[in-house]
Amino acid sequence: MTTPDPTVLQEAIQKICTGPELSKDLSFEHARDAMQLILNGKANPVQSALFLIGLRMKRESDDEFKGIQYALNRHSTRITANVEEVICLSDPFNGFTRHLPASPFLPAVLAALGLPTISEGVITVAPKFGITHHAVLSAAGKSVNLNPEQAIRHIQNPDIGWSYLDQSQYCQGLHALLPLRTLMVKRPVIATCERMIGPVRGSLKTHLVSSYVHKAYPRIYRMLADYSGFTSSMFVKGVEGGIIPSLRDHSKMISCHAEQSEQMIPLNPSDSGAQCTERAQPIPNDLKDLIDADNPDKLSKYAQSAADAGLAALNGQHGYAYNSLVYGAATVLLHIGKYPTLAQAADAVRRVLVNGHAKARFDAG
Repeated sequence: MTTPDPTVLQEAIQKICTGPELSKDLSFEHARDAMQLILNGKANPVQSALFLIGLRMKRESDDEFKGIQYALNRHSTRITANVEEVICLSDPFNGFTRHLPASPFLPAVLAALGLPTISEGVITVAPKFGITHHAVLSAAGKSVNLNPEQAIRHIQNPDIGWSYLDQSQYCQGLHALLPLRTLMVKRPVIATCERMIGPVRGSLKTHLVSSYVHKAYPRIYRMLADYSGFTSSMFVKGVEGGIIPSLRDHSKMISCHAEQSEQMIPLNPSDSGAQCTERAQPIPNDLKDLIDADNPDKLSKYAQSAADAGLAALNGQHGYAYNSLVYGAATVLLHIGKYPTLAQAADAVRRVLVNGHAKARFDAG
């Protein structure tokens, strides 16, 4: 891929960083070329940060979002698996700091239900520096540095059917920006677009499972998911911005299918058989003083606790993690039309947890 002229980035900054009244939107091509320059490692870090923060302060236009997404997609390895359907799980890359996430174990559960599933992410990233799929799976003894070809082999293996793929393996130019993102402090546009890359695709269908916090973002996410070629996409208003809804409160899911209007589906945890006093697995009291966003190394015991809870749930032990896996997987089954109701979908999930099929998939991966 050719590297754009370095003046492209300078000109972009001049347009978007001129104050609340004079800043102007970039064209798709201008945003694309500026982002390509950054991903190629040919941009000055100060200018890269100005560009990314300038877009966020101005508020990105649709063309700018698409230009950034195009550049990220072009710089990423994308492989089609020899399976008809793939689920791409895309939790926030900056992780969790207030609960123990169960979502790193969802791919094995969905695989046991006949749905090959990939999750992706990084070890941790600004501004939250929480525990991630990478951290929890590593604590559970799984390899988190598979290359795309190895991940595909796991997806295609009928005894496994799931994998984790780290950003360092499929988009090195983007992964190289992690230190800059730490210095920038605030969340840039790439934090939105990186969740829409989808490095592993099914031969017929690829479904994006993601989430949102702010009400303006489902439209943007849907636009970028469609632009990136997903067959369908769903966005859950979940715990800590994650893909699993609250076990205590009502929530909702935006379900989107190609060339159809999105559908807002209300979610009630009791329909999945869960009604808890906490939104998700609470952090053990003896670990709460370890949550330190300024020092990710202190989160290792937190990740281990999440791993222990997830493994117990795969072994059929009831509790918050178990209910989260049931509820989270059931929403996916409901979205792609495998079951007509959340209750029926939840029953199917419980079966693969009770009979050990989900645990067997996780162990084989």
